Amino acid sequence: MVEDAEHTVPLTFIDGWKRFFLGKPLINDDLEHESLSNPIALGALSPDAVSSTAYGPEQILIELLPAAGLAAFTLILPLGAVILLILALVTASYRQVVMVYTQRGGSYVVARANFGPKIAQLSSAALLIDYVVTVAIQCSAGTVAVVSAVPSLGPYHLEITVGALLLLSFGNLRGMKEAGRLFAVPVYAFATMMTALIVTGVVREIFGGLTKYDPEHIVGAVPVHQGNGFVMGATVLILLRSFANGGTSLTGVEAIADAVNVFRQPQGPNARKALTMMACLLGFLLFGVIWLAHVTHATPYAAGYPSMLSEIARAVFGTGTIGNILFVLLQAASAAILFFGANTSFNGFPALTSFVAEDSFLPRPMMKRGHRLVFSNAILVLTAASTTLVILTDGSVDAVVPLYAMGVFMGFSICGYGMTKYHLGHRNPGWRRKLAINLSAAILATMVVLIFAIAKFTEGAWLVVVVFPILVFALMRLNRQYRAESSVLEMTRAEGAGLDKHDRHRVFVFVDHFDFATIEALHYASGLHAEKLSAVHFVIDALHASRLQQRWAHFEEDLPLRMVECPDRNLSRAAQELVCEEISDHPGTKVTVLLPRRTYAPLVGRLLHDRTADRMAGAISRVEGATAQIVAYDVGSRIAQAGAMARTEKDKAPVTS
Repeated sequence: MVEDAEHTVPLTFIDGWKRFFLGKPLINDDLEHESLSNPIALGALSPDAVSSTAYGPEQILIELLPAAGLAAFTLILPLGAVILLILALVTASYRQVVMVYTQRGGSYVVARANFGPKIAQLSSAALLIDYVVTVAIQCSAGTVAVVSAVPSLGPYHLEITVGALLLLSFGNLRGMKEAGRLFAVPVYAFATMMTALIVTGVVREIFGGLTKYDPEHIVGAVPVHQGNGFVMGATVLILLRSFANGGTSLTGVEAIADAVNVFRQPQGPNARKALTMMACLLGFLLFGVIWLAHVTHATPYAAGYPSMLSEIARAVFGTGTIGNILFVLLQAASAAILFFGANTSFNGFPALTSFVAEDSFLPRPMMKRGHRLVFSNAILVLTAASTTLVILTDGSVDAVVPLYAMGVFMGFSICGYGMTKYHLGHRNPGWRRKLAINLSAAILATMVVLIFAIAKFTEGAWLVVVVFPILVFALMRLNRQYRAESSVLEMTRAEGAGLDKHDRHRVFVFVDHFDFATIEALHYASGLHAEKLSAVHFVIDALHASRLQQRWAHFEEDLPLRMVECPDRNLSRAAQELVCEEISDHPGTKVTVLLPRRTYAPLVGRLLHDRTADRMAGAISRVEGATAQIVAYDVGSRIAQAGAMARTEKDKAPVTS
């Protein structure tokens, strides 16, 4: 039946465009087949977290080296250990989340269930910010990996970043299942190459053949403090700033909890397994990179590239033929996973916005599934916001880092507090141990947020501090508007508005041209059985009005055409005055106005025709006791049908010699 309909109903311009670029539309029944196996889901949801090892340790040294000098390469080890401790606690917390809350939404769902929808907007605002920043930083870091391998592309880093972002958006508009399988490949490729890097580095260090850099004499490197770094440079504030920068390595840990329902049944246990695997992989790679930075003294560059990871790869793999091949493979895998790491946001942002919109804190179009069963509106909003951020920061990773971890760590903390309240209320077996885990994770995450807000305030964290309350206020204000609208509708229903028939009902049909659209409107009007039916033309052009009257005279129906002068050409005002006059002259009368509207192909219609009928209907609807209704007549489809019939007749015509 559907296939037959596809052949008989002509496609609109927009539908044809969507089919060409996005493929055949999916139907609702296909939604249940969009679940992913554990390996595919791990690949689709973990690029953000796993790829952060490519820039997280580097961000620690960017803060430490100018203040602590060479001591930074020693200090990075304890700072890395603290970050791994937080990783363990956050993972343990989210392992409980995926077993209790198996729908999408993650920390927002936890906050809503335990604190109510209003408090949950703190979580939604934090995550909305984080998702936008995640796309920007992942794509920017991916470009750094590219230009680290090919320095000649450095001047085009912004163009590369924006292009990659748009390609990711396009891939997600085609549907998560296709994107998930595609994005799983870079995760496993990156994990393989990083494991080879770490193992080779350990072996070469054991046998004394690992290259060690001299940061103080590297041209273009970040400034290196001279003197006793532990005493002179490594102040508490510097350590906190370095730790905050390193916290970016943990972003993306929440991705699996945000999308539990994409797993196959049983969803909770499968998500917990994937979360544990992701955390173990992240911890191994993060510790490995930090240790290699410690032993090689690989140094970040002031320009942002080549990346510290690429410097480590040069030291570990060497400059021989095999070493160069491995270096290129690692950089390619790094670029791929960093670019595709932005896919975490393209999965989480639409799911979050759909939940928030369902609670009436975001516009309801965010709940609408598009051509390929994805939340297309949310994907487009995310694309626009993240592209704007990339352009404003010129694709710089360092400029975005202060904005990055604050959002996700706020999500960590709210989720931890929410699960703490959950365990206090339910007290299931082992609840004390689980409560301690969640409360510890929440407190540590809160400390990270405060560290970012204070230590990185002047470097961009102020933007989150300012935007966050504004966004929460906007969410609350939108919800108040929805509630006001709902209360009015509920009040109307409660008042028992009946479907009483109006004894006095007058219908006007506004006539601009005498054609099939007008005739269809008149036929519809006759079915309303009004007390009085009138056809009205507003005179703007006297010559056109005269010709219209001449044509109307040949109309077989006994219905006069009333001419109303409109010297100022304000049709909306003239229509509103006519309706008000009718109601004033005949109290208790219900007036219905029918406006024939000719619809055309979208592009042609926008260029060649205005929307006068819509404006007139809006003006009339503001009059109490009046109703305006547009009667659409699709000219575009009838042109297509006429063309098809003409071609058919031509094909049937006999060929004469």
